[in-house]
Amino acid sequence: MCGIFGYVGYKDNAADSILEGLKLLEYRGYDSWGVAVKSGKEIRVEKYTGKIGNKKLSLPKSTIGIGHTRWATHGGVTIANAHPHLDCTKKIAVLHNGIVENFQEIKEELIKKGHTFLSETDTEVIPHLVEEYSKTTDFHTAARKAFNRLSGLNAIVLVNVASEEIITAKNGSPLVIGIGDKELFVASDVTGIIKHTRKIIFLEDNQMAILSGTVTVLSLPDGDKVTPQIHTINWKFETADKGKFDHFMIKEIFEQPTIIRNIAKNYDSSITSLSKEIANAKGTFFIGAGTAFHACLAGSYFFSKIAKHHINTTVASEFNYLEDFLNKHSLIIALSQSGETIDVIEPLNRARQKKSTIVGVVNALGSTIYRMADYKLLLHAGPEKAVASTKAYTAKLAVLLLLAFAMNGKVAQAKKSILTAADEMERLLHEKQVNAIKKLAEKLHKVEHIYTIGRGMSYATALEAALKIKEVSYIHTEGLAGGELKHGTIALISKGTPCIVFAPLDTTYDAMISNAMEIKARNGYVIGVSPKPSEAFDYWIQTADTGYASTLTQILPMQLLAYFLALKTQTDPDKPRNLAKSVTVK
Repeated sequence: MCGIFGYVGYKDNAADSILEGLKLLEYRGYDSWGVAVKSGKEIRVEKYTGKIGNKKLSLPKSTIGIGHTRWATHGGVTIANAHPHLDCTKKIAVLHNGIVENFQEIKEELIKKGHTFLSETDTEVIPHLVEEYSKTTDFHTAARKAFNRLSGLNAIVLVNVASEEIITAKNGSPLVIGIGDKELFVASDVTGIIKHTRKIIFLEDNQMAILSGTVTVLSLPDGDKVTPQIHTINWKFETADKGKFDHFMIKEIFEQPTIIRNIAKNYDSSITSLSKEIANAKGTFFIGAGTAFHACLAGSYFFSKIAKHHINTTVASEFNYLEDFLNKHSLIIALSQSGETIDVIEPLNRARQKKSTIVGVVNALGSTIYRMADYKLLLHAGPEKAVASTKAYTAKLAVLLLLAFAMNGKVAQAKKSILTAADEMERLLHEKQVNAIKKLAEKLHKVEHIYTIGRGMSYATALEAALKIKEVSYIHTEGLAGGELKHGTIALISKGTPCIVFAPLDTTYDAMISNAMEIKARNGYVIGVSPKPSEAFDYWIQTADTGYASTLTQILPMQLLAYFLALKTQTDPDKPRNLAKSVTVK
């Protein structure tokens, strides 16, 4: 959520560099944006609502500046509420990700001291607080004292006209610092700066950094110097471009066969090691949010069916209320594409306090969850820039499938199954099959409701299919377990209601066909996703029988359907409204 980009160096095109950086961070989700640069003895700011598009800036040349894409929390989507925010003197500019939980108390205190506020945001208290502290101390100390006053999980970046430096601090929300040749960068994630440098410092919680000619990192609250670790990022910037595709979402859908083949061929050692940890744990828990939770749910079925091993799983944000029984023998396996999801990080912090072992299955090297984890497993799916996750989801499924088979010493069987699924995914991405999904999108794009139904491992697929469709096309879609159909939802089925039924050739097949017939009897429009046709299907999407790996092959047509529905409803499949790629606030 929200993108941050800052630059300080020798080049005088700071505003253009910042704008370019913000464009690279657009996938995070935002509804307004702004840029501030130092110009002589003042700070010049431009702010806008809506998307950046082809907007050009009229800011003066400068060697230092900061920019932000805002996802609204406190205050509506207005230019006044957009970042950066200034103090009364107009000499301090601040960006902020997170929520200042005690902002009202601070604001009232500052108003009494004569400060004037121009926005409805919680963020605006920060520059005024720094200004107030600067009256009696140096700028570095003022910034540190101000950050220490803030309650909640926050990241701030600020610049002032009195110095050629940027100050940044964090507790919760992610920040990374890039070290270039005589220039320094700060961003909310690596994607924003990888084009400029591969040398990265991941700022830790309760740390502050001063960027001028060099980087100085201090611990908070006291301000003692610490030696940061500099990481070298290996993936290429080109992998974050759309290439020949119109959108990142469709590009990432097409990348999936290659990614899961890589997982099948190269993860033997890490999978075997992790399976031993699961076997020895006294209670294993999968946690994730959104799409990652659906992978967790599928994983729990994998472990039951294949490994005959019980796995607990729940939505990460609810795990806070179920963590009372954790202890030093517990194993928490956290799934997250970004590695920065606050709903996952918060329960992991609680698990660490209870000395539980943490495993991070993430796609982002150096992310918060990656750094927190005792055992780290990277998905190596490459940057996923579409807000709606596709390739990271199937990568997680492949990892969990390998893990389940590894519990029985049958990794070779899992690899064979995943490689077969990769071949089937390739077939599903051929022009003929893609065109069939396009035709289905043409038929469905004007409907108000869609229902997706599955049982067993396909229940997770039904939930994920529903999420994909509704988040990018804005068509209300509800996923449910097939057995729950008669417990309420069937009341909503009427003539023409589209229902997508997942019917793999496993123990759920007969029951799913019965569900399909129940829908058909009420004149619903049944779309079957199955290896074989049925008289219950009005529209058949053929997917080969790939056994336990059917969760990989069944979801791909639904990802395509969501994408083409978005095109038909004229929404942006890469940047759906109100959504953010990395949810970093509660």
